[in-house]
Amino acid sequence: MGKSMNDSRIRKKVEKIARKEGGVGIGVRVEGGIVYLDGKIDSRKDFLSLGSSIGKIKHAGGVVNNLEYPGKKKREKKQGKKEKIGEADVVIVGGGVIGCSIARELSHYDLKIILVGKAEDVATGTTKANNGMVHTGIGEKMGTLKQKLCVEGHQMYDDISKELCIPYKKCGMWIITTGDSLAHYKIPSFLANFIAKRVVPFIILRRGKKLGIPMHLVKREELLRQEPHVTEKALAAVYSPTYGITCPYLFTIALAENAIENGVDIMLNTEVVDIDVKDGSVKSVITTEGVIDTHFVVNAAGLYADEIAEMAGAREYTIHPKKGSTLLFDKEYGNYINHSMSALKFPRTEHYKGGGIMLTVDGNIQWGPTVEEVPDRDDTSVTYEEIERIFQGYSYLTPDFPSKTVIAYFAGLRASTFTEDFFIQPSKKVKGFVHVAGIQSPGLAAAPAVADMVINILKNEGLPMNEKQDFNPCRKKPVVFRELGNEEKKKIMEKNSLYGRIVCRCEQVTEGEIVDAIHAPIPALSMDAIKRRTRAGMGRCQGAFCLPRVARILARETGIPLERVVKNIEDSYLFVGKAKCLLEVGNEN
Repeated sequence: MGKSMNDSRIRKKVEKIARKEGGVGIGVRVEGGIVYLDGKIDSRKDFLSLGSSIGKIKHAGGVVNNLEYPGKKKREKKQGKKEKIGEADVVIVGGGVIGCSIARELSHYDLKIILVGKAEDVATGTTKANNGMVHTGIGEKMGTLKQKLCVEGHQMYDDISKELCIPYKKCGMWIITTGDSLAHYKIPSFLANFIAKRVVPFIILRRGKKLGIPMHLVKREELLRQEPHVTEKALAAVYSPTYGITCPYLFTIALAENAIENGVDIMLNTEVVDIDVKDGSVKSVITTEGVIDTHFVVNAAGLYADEIAEMAGAREYTIHPKKGSTLLFDKEYGNYINHSMSALKFPRTEHYKGGGIMLTVDGNIQWGPTVEEVPDRDDTSVTYEEIERIFQGYSYLTPDFPSKTVIAYFAGLRASTFTEDFFIQPSKKVKGFVHVAGIQSPGLAAAPAVADMVINILKNEGLPMNEKQDFNPCRKKPVVFRELGNEEKKKIMEKNSLYGRIVCRCEQVTEGEIVDAIHAPIPALSMDAIKRRTRAGMGRCQGAFCLPRVARILARETGIPLERVVKNIEDSYLFVGKAKCLLEVGNEN
């Protein structure tokens, strides 16, 4: 009775919003708090506006926005193979940080687990372009699931980073108010400065105290002493010392490798094309490689989570991607700031922490990210306008920074739902189907806590779970030659001379490390896969020197022709033939 009353109230609110925003005549259905929209609307802008407004309705659990608009593209459905290729207690769809965190957590139990990913490697979607910030939760909306799991996940990083031997630093974060923080409002400057200097920091500190996040107020003089390159317009700062950074793809690779070592099967280059449901329960997952029988599916497919849910008849949200672009600067200027920093300007952009000047765990500085709604879930292009926007937005914080030292720019996509919160729950319609969707920032920080939550959901859904006696939480760290001392370098070169051959000059990556990556538990079989594991090609020259050399090693170790070596996906060949001066064996200079 209560639910139907809620549905009725939600429907009335949806219809009111639709009348106000030009959605008159669209079909509205509400079931169990989920709003379903059907019909036609004038533009994508209206599609987004209506979906977002409805997503704010209290008690609306999700928005399935099926509205059509001119130019809306539909994805072609792929055909799967019919032969059975396996069976599992649980199939996880998606090889990002969330899917791999869940796989590793499930490997604690005596279960048959298969993780399916459509890309050639793990960490290739949303995870790949993550800026590596391990947020504390202070930047999230109070009372949301994403905030709760961010606070919990952040506290788990000390232990998990040690177990998996991944880089993790608590570099701290300045949240800075300036004389321009309230410039948008027509209030006297003395009053605006008082609010920015006294009131705003107090509100932040009060929120931090409520969440148990250690933070403290820093006066302008102290801020400028510790960060001498910060704008003179700074008025005050709140310092958050436990703010952390890690490498999102090394973390994900480590999670996946540890899961494999504990019995999980990971199937890459394998796309889910359908999910077979009988009598309201999951029966099998159909992929491009064949059928996997299972009674439990964990949907961690990121940008495609709604499409995977649709296959099972369990769609309860719509993903609308938001692009974020970032600039990366030369390591030579990595010491220009001592902590990551962000300047507060009001009014805040909704559902956006604002980006900032951030450190990377490898010693670079990055500016960004931006935020922009895009229709294409694969659009990771970076436009001239976006780059200009970053320069205009972030040069304000450190005005004298040598901004011409950009070595790379990249974009990633956030998997947003219209309710703008994580959507983690068992399906209301299909037994055995678990949604883990809407995971945008702070998904990286929250990942360990998300995995814990999914384990509890699976237990409650009836999955028998007996802990293994021989689970090994620890992963052996691969050799990182540049991090070794002289004696260690000498010893390792005596054992394997390939560690004595520098292939990537910028990042000091050796041939031994590249060979290790190629033969790792998840073999690195593309140039980008090797790059993510070793950093070969990530330095100042961006692979101009090492790319052909790495390609030759990859061809040699795998036995594939050099001209068949790919950058990442199938058919992304690097060469149309042999470049004599660079590719012939023995000509290294």
